[in-house]
Amino acid sequence: MLSHKKSLDILIKTKALLEGHFVLSSGLHSPKYIQCAKLLSHPSKAEQLCKSLAFKIKKKFKNFDMILAPAMGGIIIGYEIGRLLKKETIFCERVKGKFSLRRGFKIKKGSKVLIIEDVITTGKSSLECVKLIKKSKASLVGFASIIDRSSKKSLKIKKKIISQLKIDVPTFKKNKIPEGLKLIPITKPGSRFIK
Repeated sequence: MLSHKKSLDILIKTKALLEGHFVLSSGLHSPKYIQCAKLLSHPSKAEQLCKSLAFKIKKKFKNFDMILAPAMGGIIIGYEIGRLLKKETIFCERVKGKFSLRRGFKIKKGSKVLIIEDVITTGKSSLECVKLIKKSKASLVGFASIIDRSSKKSLKIKKKIISQLKIDVPTFKKNKIPEGLKLIPITKPGSRFIK
């Protein structure tokens, strides 16, 4: 299992940890952004983090049937964890702004589902996934992510999140942005803003 320091080093080496002024998909502003796509562009480095996360998942969740990942960020992580743990893995994607199961994907009634994301900040995407699980009359076993950057204040998920890295990064509402951050041009890196 990788240590926090080694995991953080991988993020820095792959340039997945960015600094600037970002509007997150949650609408919150932050001086840092974790672009997991940069990590995933280095498969051997991403594999190290996924193996370590898979080990933690196996230890915590003894019995589950499938993985559900929200598009875009969760797809590759979900696939890799599914491959390592030999679990069926599907993803949901936005249709007119709401997550839907497409491409013939189904959640079997009564199945136990683990939600996997790349980064969790507020848990909004994960909670949208929970609605699909409930609609399918299946049960949620929990949440996992490569990076958990949530805070008690921002997190909407009440269950514990299994993550490879817990990173504390400040986030601010639009009306509470620090003066120094206001001077930096805004970047909107998340996929939720794509029409």
